Amino acid sequence: MTDSNDERFMRAAIDEAKKALARKEVPVGAVVVCNSMIVARAHNLTETLNDPTAHAEMQAITAAASWLGGKYLTGCTVYVTVEPCTMCAGALGWSQAERLVYGAADPKKGYTLVKGQILHPKTKVLSGILETECGNLLKSFFKTLRSA
Repeated sequence: MTDSNDERFMRAAIDEAKKALARKEVPVGAVVVCNSMIVARAHNLTETLNDPTAHAEMQAITAAASWLGGKYLTGCTVYVTVEPCTMCAGALGWSQAERLVYGAADPKKGYTLVKGQILHPKTKVLSGILETECGNLLKSFFKTLRSA
């Protein structure tokens, strides 16, 4: 079910993805929203931190849990510009986020390629929010990378 604020919060995630792009990181951004308020913002930092786990979702989950004062994101929605990978989906599952909203699908590494339950059983998923805009950030990044 689409929330009236889904596009607004996805735009905030896109802003984070643009910050990653400016750092020459894969342009993925995420925000965590609780009670209609953004409690965490993050973008990919894998190159900056030399850490393969420093995905936008992982950074956002950590920041939100710290802000909320607990390990669960109960009542929270996680917005991410690209379908989470299996690692990030697993972390989202452990966080018990209420909703996951993502923009573009990831047909190569997205969690939906894996059979079985990865997210928490009660997590509601909405995909395709600002899909073209989210996907175009990635496509242009990889096109530029290949032409360099």
